[in-house]
Amino acid sequence: MIGRRSLASALLLLAVAAHAEDLPVFRVVFKDGTIAPTRIQAPAGKRFKLEVVNAGTTPVEFESLPLRKEKVLGPGVTSFVVIKASQPGEYPFFDDFHQQARGVIVIK
Repeated sequence: MIGRRSLASALLLLAVAAHAEDLPVFRVVFKDGTIAPTRIQAPAGKRFKLEVVNAGTTPVEFESLPLRKEKVLGPGVTSFVVIKASQPGEYPFFDDFHQQARGVIVIK
């Protein structure tokens, strides 16, 4: 028999997982000093998941100073960051290991 605490914990985990799957997902691919796409448009005031893929042969670092997000990925690694930009605007991001690789998240 499942205890009340175990049941409550299981229900909470299901609720969190269901909520996480409701997030819109945008994908950005880093590859040896390039980024695609370089422009991502997302809705204002809503959280979204940015899937970050390193399709290259060297490490990359997704970094956005105005969004206060960063993520280092080794070659062949896929990860994500969750972003909530409440104010419309343009939020630049770049690969800290390949400074020429730059993009922007446009919040409307």
